Amino acid sequence: MRVDVLLFEGFDELDAIAPYEVFRLAARRDGVDARLVTVTPADRVEARSGLRVEPDGTVSDSPEALVVPGGGWNDPDGPGVRREYDRGDLPEVIADAFAAGATVASVCTGAMLLAAAGLLEGRPATTHHTALADLRDTGCVAREARFVDDGRVLTAGGITSGIDLALHLVERECGPDVAASVARELEYERDV
Repeated sequence: MRVDVLLFEGFDELDAIAPYEVFRLAARRDGVDARLVTVTPADRVEARSGLRVEPDGTVSDSPEALVVPGGGWNDPDGPGVRREYDRGDLPEVIADAFAAGATVASVCTGAMLLAAAGLLEGRPATTHHTALADLRDTGCVAREARFVDDGRVLTAGGITSGIDLALHLVERECGPDVAASVARELEYERDV
């Protein structure tokens, strides 16, 4: 499974890095390839709390999974999801990846970018509790949940739920033994 974790200025660190670590640990046990990517080439991306990350490249032409972090939805003046939502470039890339067959997953307010991409209309979805009303306004069936799996579209609630979402994807794609092994290595107790 080829997984691209999409970075942008102002993303929430844990939204991206936690799933990335889950996928990288799964790579030691199964055929998973996870990369940190941007839409356009960038030497460095600065996250919401100041972490600077050197991406591995840009979104591939055919990722099997695209993970979209959140961060910055409730801060319209700073970098993050709100700015990317208004700009429209990321939603277009997300929609293109989905149209090409990728499974698309979001963590936290990254769900707002999936909504802007047109992927959540009529679907069950979740996001950080502070953005649930906004998500509901996009026409999805908003739920309070750690994560929601609707086939090729998955959404996770706030921040740490990205670990649950990533482990769920690993289990779905690589099997329960691989997911259990990764969770154990992380010392993470799953609530499944």
